[in-house]
Amino acid sequence: MTPDPASQVAEVLSRVKPEKDSLLTVGVFDGVHLGHQTLLSELHTRARQREMMSGVVTFQSHPRRVLQPSNKFPFINGIDDRLEKIRSLGIDLVVAIPFTVETARLTAREFIALLVKYLKMKGLVVGPDFALGRKREGNADHLQQLGREMGFTVEVIKPVAVGGEVVSSTLLRNTLARGDMRKSARLLGQPFYLKGKVVRGTQHGLDLGFPTANLEIHSGQALPANGVYATITEIAGENYHSVTNIGNRPTFGDNPQTIETHVLDFNGDLYGQTIKVSFVERLRNEIRFKTIDELRDQIQKDVAQARILLVKEKPSQGR
Repeated sequence: MTPDPASQVAEVLSRVKPEKDSLLTVGVFDGVHLGHQTLLSELHTRARQREMMSGVVTFQSHPRRVLQPSNKFPFINGIDDRLEKIRSLGIDLVVAIPFTVETARLTAREFIALLVKYLKMKGLVVGPDFALGRKREGNADHLQQLGREMGFTVEVIKPVAVGGEVVSSTLLRNTLARGDMRKSARLLGQPFYLKGKVVRGTQHGLDLGFPTANLEIHSGQALPANGVYATITEIAGENYHSVTNIGNRPTFGDNPQTIETHVLDFNGDLYGQTIKVSFVERLRNEIRFKTIDELRDQIQKDVAQARILLVKEKPSQGR
């Protein structure tokens, strides 16, 4: 028997029980970039002005990963990071609903009716290209028509541009794919980072005299381009300068892609710990060296370059 998509969503929304009427926005918010931050800030401000609760309804999985599973569409933030970032902006209600092929069959009217019923929605704040519901039928014009019928307002927020380009998750993914970490930071309002558990690797870094923490991350995570980066690594609340390699370690043959971080001036066992690596600037491409000695010499140069570059950075804690 096919699950009822409305009941799936209603089950999650019914647990929220807002204390008063709400002003909402809906979206994936992948990356929670400057465009998202501006919309959420406006939502927060307007909710206060109208004496309502501000709320975000997001999805546990990216719709494109559900509807196009063979596409291997990369996500910028996992659900936990997205929720944490959204909450940090002062939003009162943050609800993550499952997105399934059944959910995608809901019409805009059906989905909106659930928000009105369970979240006491009296207003919707959206971006200029927003659309929801089956076949993306619920654009701004359609939502305003529904609002007149169902008793809620619809406000459209202007897009945010950086360097003449409209900030979007697509632009951010493309920027990451080029390894342009300075631009990525401008789009995000902070450096792009990866979080993951440290797992055991091949020990090549240790043999070279530069031990690395091998980061375990989700296979669908969007990554910067392969290469060597100056980074800042957070360990147990302390920040350390570091050098991070993303790639396949071609000097040692054909290998799966890894993320390996050499933490400067740190001595300690990181295995099993969750660390956060923030990417400041790309130092170079990944290279296949003829000998191990050539690789070791280049790593020494990478570390020296990173020290010079990162001395200008000001980590909030630690080094």
